[in-house]
Amino acid sequence: MRLTTTQIEFIRSTAQQLLGERVRVTLFGSRVDDAKKGGDLDLLVETPEAIAEPALLSARIASRVSRAMYGRKVDVILKAPNLLAQPIHEIAARTGVLL
Repeated sequence: MRLTTTQIEFIRSTAQQLLGERVRVTLFGSRVDDAKKGGDLDLLVETPEAIAEPALLSARIASRVSRAMYGRKVDVILKAPNLLAQPIHEIAARTGVLL
């Protein structure tokens, strides 16, 4: 996994600040592969609570993490009981690494 301990902690704490202690964050995509270089951050953010404004929340998480990582592109996929499950959720859960 191509993230530092500091970056992992920042990502987790950002998600917890916005969604609470029960949030789970999974890194998936190219950043999981140590042999690759570059690439954006793909994050699956899961919460057991309903999310009222998913687009706004996703943008907030992505922008905070992006700023902390010097402008690196960040994609955030949300998973919550009130959101429609998509194939990307299964792919991220199957291939990702829990932070």
